Amino acid sequence: MESGSSTEEHSKDSTISICVWKLRRYGRFIPEGKAKPKSSASNVNCAWKIFESSESAGQLELNILASGHLLVSQGQELLEGFSLLDAQSFLKIQHKSDSLLFNMTIKGESRLVRLQFDGSSRAEAAGFCSKAVERLQDYVPVQQHRSTPASAAPSHPAEPGPSTQQQLQQAPGDAPREAPAAAKGPLSIKHLSQFFLGERELCLPMAYHQCTLPSGGLEALLRLCLLDSGFPAFVEEVEEKLKELTQE
Repeated sequence: MESGSSTEEHSKDSTISICVWKLRRYGRFIPEGKAKPKSSASNVNCAWKIFESSESAGQLELNILASGHLLVSQGQELLEGFSLLDAQSFLKIQHKSDSLLFNMTIKGESRLVRLQFDGSSRAEAAGFCSKAVERLQDYVPVQQHRSTPASAAPSHPAEPGPSTQQQLQQAPGDAPREAPAAAKGPLSIKHLSQFFLGERELCLPMAYHQCTLPSGGLEALLRLCLLDSGFPAFVEEVEEKLKELTQE
């Protein structure tokens, strides 16, 4: 397998399928006050803790499981891990060339994580990064990084430019109309009923987008329902019950 290539493994249980990409670097931002600078000359870089793939430390890898979990590991060590199922409520991702910048806000605290993909060339690494973006977009939108002046470009490839964090916190002026905010926490029966009746705009967490029925089985069930003469009355009864639930 070429360095940096992605693989997809499947088992008889489709929920165990996994996508893997090799990484060149993984960077974790250490908030101000927690960083320990080695010298005054290293103050610029001390806020980022950088891990690199090597023979001694092991290969860095990004794993995205079919269950919706994202994992970053090096050898046997897990460096990063979280669920993408409700990612729109806490995560923003920015894509630039062969790198991804994750901005997470959890319980009022922000974290920055940087991934740089591996490849035999920069172009190949950028291609692998784009493939990972396609998978991530199943769960959360990924922003394309705007080009910055050369003077603002980061001096180290594993560090974001000086305005990166500000760009993530500010919505771009030409952004499309925002979709409804992702629902946070448990959803009430009333809100779900209003959503299915088209009376409420709601962005359901990814857990509600998972179908446990195989596609072939679902089509057969739908055909059977449509051929049943009592199906229209059943649909009307379901709609009436949903309306009753919205009044609770």
